[in-house]
Amino acid sequence: MSSRTRYVYLFGILTLAAFLRFYHLATTPPGLYMDEAMDGVNAQNAAQTGRFKVYYPEDNGREGLYIDILAIAFKYRLLPETAPWSVRFPAAVAGTLTVLGVFLLVGELFAKGGKQPVATGKPEQKRRALSANLPLTACRDQLSLLSAFFLATSFWHIDFSRTGFRGILAPFCLVWASYFLFKLFRAKTALSIWLWGIGAGIVYGVGFYTYIAFRVTPLLLLLFIAPFRKTPGFGKRAFLFLIVTFLVALPIGWHYLDHPADFFGRTSQLSLFNSEKPVAALARNAVKTAIMFNERGDRNWRHNIAGSPELWWPVGILFLAGIFLSISYLFNRNQDMVPNSQTSGSERLAILFLLTWFALGALPAVLSDEGIPHALRSILMIVPAMTFAAIGAVTLYRLAAARLNVRWIAALTALFIAVVVTGAYTQYFIAWAKNPNVALRFNADCVAIGNQINALPPTTQKYVVIYALEGGVVDYGLPTPVAPVLYFTNSFVPDAAAQRVVKNIHYLLPSEAGQIPSGTPSSTIFEIR
Repeated sequence: MSSRTRYVYLFGILTLAAFLRFYHLATTPPGLYMDEAMDGVNAQNAAQTGRFKVYYPEDNGREGLYIDILAIAFKYRLLPETAPWSVRFPAAVAGTLTVLGVFLLVGELFAKGGKQPVATGKPEQKRRALSANLPLTACRDQLSLLSAFFLATSFWHIDFSRTGFRGILAPFCLVWASYFLFKLFRAKTALSIWLWGIGAGIVYGVGFYTYIAFRVTPLLLLLFIAPFRKTPGFGKRAFLFLIVTFLVALPIGWHYLDHPADFFGRTSQLSLFNSEKPVAALARNAVKTAIMFNERGDRNWRHNIAGSPELWWPVGILFLAGIFLSISYLFNRNQDMVPNSQTSGSERLAILFLLTWFALGALPAVLSDEGIPHALRSILMIVPAMTFAAIGAVTLYRLAAARLNVRWIAALTALFIAVVVTGAYTQYFIAWAKNPNVALRFNADCVAIGNQINALPPTTQKYVVIYALEGGVVDYGLPTPVAPVLYFTNSFVPDAAAQRVVKNIHYLLPSEAGQIPSGTPSSTIFEIR
């Protein structure tokens, strides 16, 4: 494949990815979930006060990067500070850039090939022989493009790219940090070593400010770095990466040392070791996580079409084929994925890296004891899952190309692409977005309350009674479900006493509803249930 053709395909994939992540972002998903709203609330306050944090303790505590990005956008008026799509805009950008990162990473993973096969005979015979015998490294363009394509059209990834959850930043940082690391250890000049090393350290260090699941990634990089120990200047390269990572991650690390409860708090709440039978729970969670790709996925409408597999069935089949072939390839050193194909150490490293990433990405979900399977806590698994699907697709294509006419292959390929793209659109924008459960799960009623309050004169006394007590979480004296109203009315103040009356909006608990003066118009009384 020529470079021009490859980049034309990449441009098409990125255009598709951007469309599926930005199209109707102002209205879809409907509403604004309280976790998203709390990010927006904290960002509003940080923009107004200039007090940016590495960790925000509200709403069970959150690493600060996503909120700080929002706060900067609000402060410099890059985004409107009370629109629901503003909270989701950074996620859509990160999701789209992750697709580009996957293309580059997979291309780098399979960059170094072994000896290329040679075929003889008539042109058609040569084509079929080469199709069957090509090593994966010789198919790096197809692998990188397909991995990016599958990620671009994945409902799983589209959903979190359009939701204001900080978790979408975790695969973004890991993909780009991994790509920079591969470039670092393969760099030839001193300048490129410095550039790739500093870049890798910055992006990887920033990852610790994204999402709790990112904490499993040091195990992946320890396994990854080891095969490069014979690289000239290995120690200096590794030290450069590690020292930059340390310096970038130092502020949040220092915060955790000073506030250990923030580090262990949410993890301890959700740990399966709180259950009566942790070993049984571990086995159960592992099975549920393993079958979520093709059998039964996350049941939460915010994360998925409730209970549907995380992968659409054509991609799911290719994923199973790819992961089976990858595991077989590692455990049978004398046999390749496709008979007679050439082996290379680079392929083994790439596959081991992907399998390790996949297994470690499952840990945040498997070790928790709530809502399993859980698409958000498993978010790091998305990238290797799409790459395994690409391996399955490339292998199937090679086998088919060795048996079918070129025109048939082209027609089937075009049909497959059309089916996947159509499926991505209909799954998200029709089957999911139009389901009434989605609006319910995204607190659309609270958004309506916020808009009604904003439509009233500023001098009018408004009363909001909060009956919803989601998980018993209370921030500044108020239950977290009030966050969407706080965001839309921009009425948050970080003071428990002052928060009760802001901008003539009275926030009341159910026991305080009697404080509403008699004769108050019903149009100024709102209930959050």
